[in-house]
Amino acid sequence: MKKYFQPAGIAFLLIILAGCRLQREVLMDGYTMGTTYHIKVVAGYFDRISGLKEKIDRRLKEINDSMSTYEADSEISRFNSAQNTDERIAVSEDFFKVITAAEKLYRLTDGAWDGTIKPLVDLWGFGSPSVQKKIPMKADIDRLLSEVGFNHIEIWDSRHIRKKKAALSLDLNSIAKGYAVDRVAAVIRENGIENFLVEIGGEVYASGTKKDRQPWRVGINRPLKDAPASQVYRAVALQNLALATSGDYRNFFEIEGRRYSHVLNPQTGYPVDNSVVSASVMADTCMFADGLATALMVMGPGKGLELVGRLDQVEAMIVIEQAQGRLVDYFSNGFKVSQ
Repeated sequence: MKKYFQPAGIAFLLIILAGCRLQREVLMDGYTMGTTYHIKVVAGYFDRISGLKEKIDRRLKEINDSMSTYEADSEISRFNSAQNTDERIAVSEDFFKVITAAEKLYRLTDGAWDGTIKPLVDLWGFGSPSVQKKIPMKADIDRLLSEVGFNHIEIWDSRHIRKKKAALSLDLNSIAKGYAVDRVAAVIRENGIENFLVEIGGEVYASGTKKDRQPWRVGINRPLKDAPASQVYRAVALQNLALATSGDYRNFFEIEGRRYSHVLNPQTGYPVDNSVVSASVMADTCMFADGLATALMVMGPGKGLELVGRLDQVEAMIVIEQAQGRLVDYFSNGFKVSQ
């Protein structure tokens, strides 16, 4: 006697097979490190993602508790307040990874990126939204410049650091957000998901593809002070890459028609004045892209793109503002704008 599958059995099998192929896009958002985050996760209908947002929020809190200059008991605040230059301070794994990357960026960019310029940032009024921004006295700038320099920090592989000058003060925000993006990406991968997009305060990491199996497409803001925050200037396709952008068009003040940006040149103590309004970097990690984008604002297209050309799997776009708001793009060889 012949045996056949019952229709109900066939239907159940088809449902299982369809569930393996069909995918959904799950959105998550929240607040961290003084800004917002947005995440898109592409998952199968039988993938378990319950509890993933809670894991992400816990990880972000750990990073913020370590590197927030606004929390008095954070690791970075304790380091900044330390006065004993003989003390070797033990730090967490997160802090150690970020400060080690910071030292690499400092040396790689010949000091164009320097995480110790916090006193100068505060002097110009950019350290807090409640402080009035102003042009400081040159004598005050020169005095603080003598206390600046990442070379005044000593780092040991045992996860200990020491400041060589008591007044030295760190602010790692320009790479800490990128590090947070990378760590969130790791949490998502640990949950068995390979296709996702993580964005924290404009810094992005794209893994795999979208639900339609196309690369993620990410927009770069138009770098003009009057442009809406949602206006896209250029777009890039990202797959297993990070994108970070630094600009001077949001945080600045003007006096007598001259714009003073929050991006300071660590060598002079003054805001950059080279017509660069935006720098975007694509790299393997968001932490590196984040820091390098800030450095390129200082270095400009000449030195900046020359450096990028020496780096493996790193691409960049630097935007110059000319008269009447005309924007001119400078690209590294492999920076491709999406159509």
